[in-house]
Amino acid sequence: MNPETLMLIVADLVAATILTFGLYWRRHYRRDLVVAFFGINVGVLAVSAVLAASEVGAGVGLGLFGVLSIIRLRSDELAQHEIAYYFAMLALGLLGGLGAAPVAWSLSFMGLVVLTIAIIDHPALLRGHQRQQIIIDRAIRDPHELRAYLAALLDARITAVSVTRLDLVNDSTAVDVRFRRAAAEGESREHSVDQTPVLSGAGR
Repeated sequence: MNPETLMLIVADLVAATILTFGLYWRRHYRRDLVVAFFGINVGVLAVSAVLAASEVGAGVGLGLFGVLSIIRLRSDELAQHEIAYYFAMLALGLLGGLGAAPVAWSLSFMGLVVLTIAIIDHPALLRGHQRQQIIIDRAIRDPHELRAYLAALLDARITAVSVTRLDLVNDSTAVDVRFRRAAAEGESREHSVDQTPVLSGAGR
Protein backbone atom coordinates (compact mmCIF):
# COMPACT_ATOMS: atom_id res chain seq x y z
CA MET A 1 0.00 0.00 0.00
CA ASN A 2 1.55 3.27 -1.12
CA PRO A 3 1.57 6.39 1.09
CA GLU A 4 -1.03 8.19 -1.05
CA THR A 5 -3.55 5.36 -0.64
CA LEU A 6 -2.92 5.24 3.11
CA MET A 7 -3.40 9.02 3.31
CA LEU A 8 -6.76 8.79 1.51
CA ILE A 9 -7.96 5.97 3.76
CA VAL A 10 -7.05 7.92 6.91
CA ALA A 11 -8.66 11.06 5.48
CA ASP A 12 -11.85 9.13 4.72
CA LEU A 13 -12.08 7.72 8.24
CA VAL A 14 -11.45 11.16 9.75
CA ALA A 15 -14.08 12.76 7.50
CA ALA A 16 -16.57 9.97 8.26
CA THR A 17 -15.99 10.41 12.01
CA ILE A 18 -16.54 14.17 11.78
CA LEU A 19 -19.65 13.71 9.65
CA THR A 20 -21.13 11.04 11.92
CA PHE A 21 -20.23 12.10 15.45
CA GLY A 22 -19.35 15.75 15.00
CA LEU A 23 -22.42 16.59 12.91
CA TYR A 24 -25.11 13.92 12.63
CA TRP A 25 -25.05 12.52 16.17
CA ARG A 26 -24.91 15.93 17.86
CA ARG A 27 -27.86 17.16 15.79
CA HIS A 28 -30.12 14.14 15.33
CA TYR A 29 -29.19 11.38 17.86
CA ARG A 30 -30.20 8.28 15.91
CA ARG A 31 -27.90 5.42 16.91
CA ASP A 32 -28.95 2.92 14.25
CA LEU A 33 -27.96 5.33 11.48
CA VAL A 34 -24.59 5.97 13.11
CA VAL A 35 -23.92 2.23 12.71
CA ALA A 36 -25.29 2.25 9.17
CA PHE A 37 -23.26 5.30 8.12
CA PHE A 38 -19.97 3.90 9.37
CA GLY A 39 -20.71 0.42 8.04
CA ILE A 40 -21.52 1.67 4.55
CA ASN A 41 -18.56 4.05 4.50
CA VAL A 42 -15.97 1.47 5.51
CA GLY A 43 -17.55 -1.15 3.25
CA VAL A 44 -17.51 1.10 0.20
CA LEU A 45 -13.96 2.22 1.07
CA ALA A 46 -12.71 -1.37 1.21
CA VAL A 47 -14.46 -2.53 -1.95
CA SER A 48 -13.51 0.53 -3.99
CA ALA A 49 -9.88 0.25 -2.85
CA VAL A 50 -9.79 -3.37 -4.08
CA LEU A 51 -11.45 -2.37 -7.36
CA ALA A 52 -8.95 0.45 -7.84
CA ALA A 53 -6.08 -2.04 -7.51
CA SER A 54 -7.62 -4.40 -10.08
CA GLU A 55 -8.40 -4.05 -13.75
CA VAL A 56 -12.08 -3.49 -13.14
CA GLY A 57 -11.75 0.28 -12.85
CA ALA A 58 -13.82 3.12 -11.52
CA GLY A 59 -16.88 2.29 -13.62
CA VAL A 60 -17.79 -0.66 -11.41
CA GLY A 61 -17.21 1.53 -8.36
CA LEU A 62 -19.82 3.98 -9.57
CA GLY A 63 -22.14 1.06 -10.32
CA LEU A 64 -21.63 -0.11 -6.73
CA PHE A 65 -22.56 3.39 -5.57
CA GLY A 66 -25.86 3.17 -7.48
CA VAL A 67 -26.71 -0.36 -6.33
CA LEU A 68 -26.04 0.38 -2.67
CA SER A 69 -28.06 3.57 -2.89
CA ILE A 70 -31.11 1.77 -4.27
CA ILE A 71 -30.89 -1.08 -1.75
CA ARG A 72 -30.48 1.21 1.26
CA LEU A 73 -33.13 3.70 0.26
CA ARG A 74 -35.68 0.93 -0.32
CA SER A 75 -34.91 -0.93 2.90
CA ASP A 76 -36.03 1.68 5.41
CA GLU A 77 -37.74 5.03 5.58
CA LEU A 78 -35.23 7.86 5.84
CA ALA A 79 -35.75 11.55 6.35
CA GLN A 80 -34.39 13.78 3.60
CA HIS A 81 -31.47 15.04 5.71
CA GLU A 82 -30.55 11.43 6.54
CA ILE A 83 -30.47 10.61 2.83
CA ALA A 84 -28.00 13.46 2.39
CA TYR A 85 -25.74 12.02 5.11
CA TYR A 86 -26.03 8.57 3.55
CA PHE A 87 -24.95 9.76 0.10
CA ALA A 88 -22.15 11.79 1.68
CA MET A 89 -20.82 8.64 3.36
CA LEU A 90 -20.95 6.77 0.05
CA ALA A 91 -19.10 9.61 -1.68
CA LEU A 92 -16.40 9.70 1.00
CA GLY A 93 -15.85 5.95 0.70
CA LEU A 94 -15.46 6.17 -3.07
CA LEU A 95 -13.15 9.18 -2.89
CA GLY A 96 -10.96 7.44 -0.34
CA GLY A 97 -10.91 4.03 -1.98
CA LEU A 98 -10.80 4.56 -5.73
CA GLY A 99 -7.98 7.09 -5.83
CA ALA A 100 -9.02 7.97 -9.37
CA ALA A 101 -8.11 11.65 -8.93
CA PRO A 102 -4.93 13.26 -7.60
CA VAL A 103 -4.66 13.07 -3.82
CA ALA A 104 -5.06 16.82 -3.40
CA TRP A 105 -8.30 16.74 -5.38
CA SER A 106 -9.69 13.80 -3.41
CA LEU A 107 -8.85 15.45 -0.10
CA SER A 108 -10.39 18.71 -1.26
CA PHE A 109 -13.61 17.00 -2.32
CA MET A 110 -13.78 15.14 1.00
CA GLY A 111 -13.52 18.46 2.80
CA LEU A 112 -16.14 19.94 0.49
CA VAL A 113 -18.58 17.11 1.24
CA VAL A 114 -18.19 17.52 5.01
CA LEU A 115 -18.34 21.33 4.86
CA THR A 116 -21.45 21.30 2.67
CA ILE A 117 -23.35 18.99 5.05
CA ALA A 118 -22.18 21.05 8.04
CA ILE A 119 -23.59 24.24 6.53
CA ILE A 120 -26.76 22.91 4.89
CA ASP A 121 -27.84 20.90 7.95
CA HIS A 122 -27.04 23.65 10.46
CA PRO A 123 -29.99 24.37 12.79
CA ALA A 124 -29.67 28.11 12.16
CA LEU A 125 -30.27 27.71 8.42
CA LEU A 126 -33.93 28.39 7.60
CA ARG A 127 -34.63 28.37 11.33
CA GLY A 128 -38.28 28.24 12.20
CA HIS A 129 -39.43 26.52 9.01
CA GLN A 130 -41.12 23.26 9.92
CA ARG A 131 -43.25 20.52 8.41
CA GLN A 132 -45.92 18.40 10.10
CA GLN A 133 -48.53 15.87 9.10
CA ILE A 134 -51.72 16.64 11.00
CA ILE A 135 -55.15 15.02 11.24
CA ILE A 136 -57.83 17.62 11.97
CA ASP A 137 -61.10 16.52 13.58
CA ARG A 138 -63.07 18.43 10.96
CA ALA A 139 -63.67 17.96 7.25
CA ILE A 140 -62.57 21.32 5.83
CA ARG A 141 -63.06 21.64 2.10
CA ASP A 142 -62.37 25.36 1.72
CA PRO A 143 -58.58 25.87 1.29
CA HIS A 144 -58.71 29.41 2.74
CA GLU A 145 -60.55 28.22 5.82
CA LEU A 146 -58.10 25.35 6.17
CA ARG A 147 -55.07 27.65 6.06
CA ALA A 148 -56.67 29.97 8.59
CA TYR A 149 -57.50 27.08 10.91
CA LEU A 150 -53.93 25.77 10.74
CA ALA A 151 -52.48 29.26 11.30
CA ALA A 152 -54.49 29.59 14.51
CA LEU A 153 -53.78 26.01 15.59
CA LEU A 154 -50.02 26.20 15.08
CA ASP A 155 -49.63 29.93 15.86
CA ALA A 156 -47.58 30.21 12.68
CA ARG A 157 -47.52 31.60 9.18
CA ILE A 158 -48.60 28.83 6.82
CA THR A 159 -46.38 28.56 3.74
CA ALA A 160 -47.87 25.46 2.07
CA VAL A 161 -50.70 23.00 2.70
CA SER A 162 -51.40 19.72 0.96
CA VAL A 163 -54.55 17.76 1.81
CA THR A 164 -53.73 14.05 1.84
CA ARG A 165 -57.18 12.82 2.88
CA LEU A 166 -60.58 14.47 3.22
CA ASP A 167 -62.97 12.18 5.10
CA LEU A 168 -66.55 13.49 4.97
CA VAL A 169 -67.94 10.38 6.66
CA ASN A 170 -65.74 10.52 9.78
CA ASP A 171 -65.43 14.32 9.63
CA SER A 172 -61.62 14.63 9.46
CA THR A 173 -58.94 16.15 7.27
CA ALA A 174 -55.37 14.87 6.98
CA VAL A 175 -52.90 17.50 5.82
CA ASP A 176 -49.20 17.87 5.14
CA VAL A 177 -48.44 21.43 6.26
CA ARG A 178 -45.34 23.58 6.03
CA PHE A 179 -45.13 26.64 8.26
CA ARG A 180 -42.91 29.15 9.96
CA ARG A 181 -43.20 30.10 13.61
CA ALA A 182 -43.95 33.77 14.15
CA ALA A 183 -41.31 34.05 16.90
CA ALA A 184 -38.64 32.73 14.54
CA GLU A 185 -39.12 35.56 12.09
CA GLY A 186 -39.41 38.30 14.70
CA GLU A 187 -43.17 38.73 14.35
CA SER A 188 -45.78 38.90 17.04
CA ARG A 189 -48.63 36.43 17.14
CA GLU A 190 -51.09 39.11 16.17
CA HIS A 191 -49.08 40.10 13.11
CA SER A 192 -48.84 36.46 12.01
CA VAL A 193 -52.59 35.93 12.37
CA ASP A 194 -53.28 39.19 10.57
CA GLN A 195 -51.39 37.88 7.54
CA THR A 196 -53.68 34.82 7.49
CA PRO A 197 -57.02 35.90 8.94
CA VAL A 198 -58.83 33.32 11.04
CA LEU A 199 -62.34 32.83 9.71
CA SER A 200 -65.25 32.63 12.07
CA GLY A 201 -66.02 29.04 12.95
CA ALA A 202 -62.47 27.84 12.14
CA GLY A 203 -62.15 26.29 15.59
CA ARG A 204 -64.48 24.13 17.52
